[in-house]
Amino acid sequence: FRRPHPLALARKPKYQRRSVLPQNTWDKYAIIKNPVSTESAIKNIEDNNTLVFIVDRKATKGSIKRAVEELYSVKVVKVNSLIRPTGEKKAYVAISKETEALEVANKIG
Repeated sequence: FRRPHPLALARKPKYQRRSVLPQNTWDKYAIIKNPVSTESAIKNIEDNNTLVFIVDRKATKGSIKRAVEELYSVKVVKVNSLIRPTGEKKAYVAISKETEALEVANKIG
C-alpha cells in the first residue's frame, strides 16, 4: 500500500522579499589583486616562464587560471598557490612556451 502525498502547489508570493537582488562582484579583477615584482619573482619569469600574483584568499586554482587567461590573453599551463604567513594568497602561474612571460610582465608593468 502506497501512502498518498498531498498536492504541492507552486508558490505565488504576493510581494518580492528582497527589493534589490545581490549582484555578482566576483570577477577577474577581484580575483587577481596585483603582480609580484621581487627579485625571486623576476627570476621565475625569466627561468621558468612563470608569472607570480597576489590573489584573493578565496580564489581557486581554476578561477585564477581563467582570470589570467582572460586578463592577459595567454595560455596557462599550471597554477600553484600558497598562503603566505601574512595571510595573502600567492599564485605561481606557468605560461605555455608559445608566449614569453617576460613580454607579458612588461605589458603588465
